[in-house]
Amino acid sequence: MILDLERFLDRERPHWEELERVLERFERDRFHRPSVDESLRLFELYQHSTASLARLQESSQAELSEHLEALVARAYSQIHSRGKRSHFRPFRWLTRTLPIVFRRQWRAFALATALLALGSATGIALLALDRDAKAVLMPFPHLLNDPNERVKQEEKNRGKQITGHQIAFSAYLMTHNISVAFVSMAAGMTFGIGTILMLFANGLDLGAVCADYMRAGQTKFLLGWLLPHGVFEIPALLIASQAGLLLAGALIGWRSRLSRAQRLRAIAGDVFNLSMGAGVMLVWAGLIESFISQYHEPVLRYDVKIAFGLIELALLAWFFTRSGRTPETPRS
Repeated sequence: MILDLERFLDRERPHWEELERVLERFERDRFHRPSVDESLRLFELYQHSTASLARLQESSQAELSEHLEALVARAYSQIHSRGKRSHFRPFRWLTRTLPIVFRRQWRAFALATALLALGSATGIALLALDRDAKAVLMPFPHLLNDPNERVKQEEKNRGKQITGHQIAFSAYLMTHNISVAFVSMAAGMTFGIGTILMLFANGLDLGAVCADYMRAGQTKFLLGWLLPHGVFEIPALLIASQAGLLLAGALIGWRSRLSRAQRLRAIAGDVFNLSMGAGVMLVWAGLIESFISQYHEPVLRYDVKIAFGLIELALLAWFFTRSGRTPETPRS
């Protein structure tokens, strides 16, 4: 359908301007308690603007679409945050809000994944080209030893080194991993440079470790060791970095007509939700690493640990791609 842009703007722009005024009133005072009429009007304007956005996107009006998309995002954030300020519902947040926000910002997650993968590929290549690079690439001193010797020692110890200390060990893992994720998110304030470097560096370490153990013929040990906690730990880092890249995007503001303050307000809710989600995932990863990942054969079979990790991965993929979706209503 051909859009008469001038007529369309004359008809629709007053609604967008009213929505912006309403949002500014809400955003100036976070403790403002709107009346029923105000809330209904906000929702009505939000629906109207969403319909306008769909028309603009169909007509390839990129600049107008970006402006209206940011306005609709602010309205969405305001509508969905108002009802939760007085009573936070953890289960609803976990099963609906978090996966919806993740899917809405999937491009930032895809970019974070690509950066981590680039770092991993670089780590693998460097180790293949120069075995002496292992001393520089390995993230922890105990990984400098020969993988075969470490596997023998781990299987001989049977997890004795952490038995009785799992709670303290898991608490250490949680705080360490959450601090790394938080730094990656907060590094978005460097216009994304810090987040990019964090992702690349972590990918470099991961690639080098995987390459070292696989070349030594210890792939099964590697999967049994990393999969149970890694399927949550690595995506959690990516989600925290996703939040950091969102923050960077709002600071840079490619071709956006909004002010920097408006852009930051528009993504503030999503950055918070993604960061909280990464934290929850890292709590689980810390528990699994302490109570499952650190126990090897003959105490815990590698096949069992690998199967457990794959089940976790499948459930996590389903959660972020399907959870919170509502059945689509047929278009009239």
